[in-house]
Amino acid sequence: MRNPNVESLLCKLLGREKTETLFRTLNFPSALQEWEAGLVTRAELAQAMNMVLFEDLLERSANGRAYTNDAIADGGSVYFDHGALRTVRWPHHGELPPGEAAFTRILRPLGFKLNGRYPLDKLGMTGRAYAHEDAPDEIAQFFLSELHPERFSDRFQSAVSNVLSTSKDPITPLAESQLAELERDGSLTIESAHELLPVIVSAFARQHDIPAEADYEALLEESAEMAWIATEGNAFNHATDRVGDVFALSESEKAKGRPMKLEVESSRSGRVFQTAYRADMVKREFVSANGVKVVREVPGSFYEFITRKRELNRVDRRWETDLRFDAGNATGIFKMTASATK
Repeated sequence: MRNPNVESLLCKLLGREKTETLFRTLNFPSALQEWEAGLVTRAELAQAMNMVLFEDLLERSANGRAYTNDAIADGGSVYFDHGALRTVRWPHHGELPPGEAAFTRILRPLGFKLNGRYPLDKLGMTGRAYAHEDAPDEIAQFFLSELHPERFSDRFQSAVSNVLSTSKDPITPLAESQLAELERDGSLTIESAHELLPVIVSAFARQHDIPAEADYEALLEESAEMAWIATEGNAFNHATDRVGDVFALSESEKAKGRPMKLEVESSRSGRVFQTAYRADMVKREFVSANGVKVVREVPGSFYEFITRKRELNRVDRRWETDLRFDAGNATGIFKMTASATK
């Protein structure tokens, strides 16, 4: 099934070939089976953005691309469950709003609402999930985490300020006004949606300058997660395929020689199970002590897998997918970018 509005948005931004591939690859929300020509709803724009961000993740994760290609070749598809990104709640953040505020200003007009808070105290972070109000089970959620530098040393905090103070804000005044209109009306003209989509997509990237190698080393000593942010910024940390049996998939991927996490993470509820590949290694530039650019290999993004059991909603008397997350699971999954950092 094709929604012409979503298709138009993707074709203009990504081209016909990638658009066709994405429609073959990803689940598509049943709520978008109806549309109005020339008027893009918040759900349609949210779905288009998610599909673009999924493609961007595959561009940066060779293992994720290989898995996805295998799934399509075998006649399957990907159920895009959620994407994750990392932010820093810190006042010295250049032009960019600190922490998750840089993204809630985008997500809320698109129809996403807070769906859970998860303390990640071992990492000095807080995670929050945002689900779409119009199709929470079918439009991919966002797991949006904030790192708290005040929980770390003074040296660490200085390095955070050095790295983030050069941040630029990709959201233009025009985009701000379009997001305000979207939040008010729940829709935009197709012309405005075409203008807005590439701007909000550009927010999911690194907004600060090339980090100094000395600052990176200071961050790495105390937080692999902040070191990752120094090189990757606010890009998708991972994207996740919802599968029927993550335990069987884990063993299958290990048998193929893929860099799979050793153990599956299980939630305290017993209804959410997650595993992942280790992060793909990427080459990134740093500024050395003498001002020369150097290149190092560091962890990039990765691909995750999740199984969500269904539970009986005793108020509505119907079965629903458990869309919650788990702090312990998240902490374990986050280690996928730490294993090869040092």
